[in-house]
This record gives sequence, structure tokens and C-alpha cells, in this order.
Amino acid sequence: MLGAAHKPGAMPLRPLQLGNIYDAAFRIIRFNPKATVGSAALVTAIAMVIPIIVSAVLAFTVGTGVDSSGEIDEDASTAELLGFLGSIASLVLGAYAAQLGIVFVTGMVAHVTHAAAVGRRLTLAEAWAATHGKRWRLLGQTFLVGLSSLVAAALLVGAIVAVAVVTADVLVTVLVGLVLVAGAVPLFIWLWIKVVYLATPALMLEPIGVFASFGRNWRLTAGQFWRVLGIGLLTVLITSTAGQILSFPFALLAQIGGLLAPDYYFLVYTIGVAIGSVLSNAFVAPFTAAVVSLQYLDQRMRKEAYDVELMREAGLIPR
Repeated sequence: MLGAAHKPGAMPLRPLQLGNIYDAAFRIIRFNPKATVGSAALVTAIAMVIPIIVSAVLAFTVGTGVDSSGEIDEDASTAELLGFLGSIASLVLGAYAAQLGIVFVTGMVAHVTHAAAVGRRLTLAEAWAATHGKRWRLLGQTFLVGLSSLVAAALLVGAIVAVAVVTADVLVTVLVGLVLVAGAVPLFIWLWIKVVYLATPALMLEPIGVFASFGRNWRLTAGQFWRVLGIGLLTVLITSTAGQILSFPFALLAQIGGLLAPDYYFLVYTIGVAIGSVLSNAFVAPFTAAVVSLQYLDQRMRKEAYDVELMREAGLIPR
């Protein structure tokens, strides 16, 4: 009875083990399918409509200049080459638009997870409404993380290029490059866990801003780095493998279908990629967001006795 009394929702209100976190993540998805799987599938489908429409228009008008082997025909006209480039650009645009939508899904799932912890179920509309006032901050947080990553990568490449120019020695450049990359990877992982990993649920569930969310991440992971990292890396491995399994058959069928109908290669290929992306994101995005949000709640229970506050919200103890 005690265990049941302290588990009003998807998870027990106490510090969580790995099994508790994954079990709760699946429970959240199963009992809130529209606000988790549904939202991820919806935003991905809407985003991938863009390349499908563009590819269809180009395929039935100027063409894409692709031959039966899937390569650009040597005799392709300028219009067909532009059609080829347009199809590629639209596919990239659709992928970025899908990831933008997934950013909002991640914010919604943080609220869904918090509600599930105290035995409440949010609808898709309620989850979206819960993000009101934080959506621009969520985009800002994503932009800052992406920009910082690009700047870091540019600095790394710039350093290697500088060594190549100064030394004019291939062996020295390769060795220096290996040393820099070997040092950059663990630094990137350390910053990911210490600054970024729990920042989104902190931003969504607490009255703080973008920069404060990074500081909050730092405090919540203090003394818990290896535990948070282990669960995070395992989750990445699981979701990336599952995502590949879900999307690969459709990508393969799209490739084959495109070769069988070279005049409509990119249209067929884009449709296959779109279906695979919808299925992949429908699982990967909500599961990953739920696990991260559960780790956020777990860290707060471990460090701040947040389980007591959750029990109050669930009505298990008086306020």
C-alpha cells in the first residue's frame, strides 16, 4: 500500500533508478499518446509536406535531370539541374522545419511528464497551452546551443587549418588534428551534461529564463555527472538504433522506387524519407524528451526533496 500511495502517476515519488525512468517514459507515452507521439508525428508530417510539394511540382514541370542509376544525367538541361538543386534544398528545409517543431514537442513533453508524475493526463491542447510564455525562450535556448556548437566546431577546424598553413606538414597537421579532436570530444560531452542536458525541462517547469536554465542545469548535475551521463548516453544509443530501424525500410524502398521511376526520382525518394522521418520522430522525440524530463525530476527529488512537493500536488499530503 505504501508503494501505491507514493505512485499516483507514471513514476514512484522517490529518487528514480534506471528501470523506473524507462518504465515511466513508456507509461507517459502510452497514456498520453496524442500529446507525445501524436504531437511529434504531426509536426514532422507538416514539415515534410514542404519537400513533397516542391518535389512534385518540379518533377511534373522542369524535372530533376536524374537518370536510371540515380545520378545526374550528363545531358541534363539548366532547368533540370535547378530542379535537382531545388529538390535537395526543399528536403533539407523540411528536415530543419521538422527539428524546429520537435523543439516545441520537447517543451510540451516536459509539462506532460510533470503532470504524469502527479497522476494527471494532459491533452495535446493542454500541453501546448502549458508552453505559453516560454516558446520564444525555448527557441532562444535552442539557438544559443546551436550557435555555440557551430562556433566551437569552426574554431576547431580553424585551428587545424592554421596548423596546416603554418607548418605545411601533413603529418604534423594530422597529429595535431587528432589531439585537438580527442580533447574536444570529452569537453563537448562534459559541457552537454553540465550546461545543456537538463536545461529544457528546467526552462519549461521553473520561472526562469534562458541563461538561468543553463545555470540550473549546472547545479542539478553537481555531484551526479556520471549517473546523468550514463543514462543520457544509453538513451541516445537506444533511440538512435530504434530510429534507424524505423526509418531504414522506407528509405530503402524510396531509393528503389526512385530508381524504377527516374523521372520522379526525388518525389518518390522524398515521400519515402518523409514517412520514415515521421515514424522515427514519433518514437525518438517523445521518448527522449520524457527520459530527460524524468531525470530532471529525479535530480530535484535527490537534491531538493522535490518528491514532497509532488506529493502535495498529487494530494497525498496536505499543502
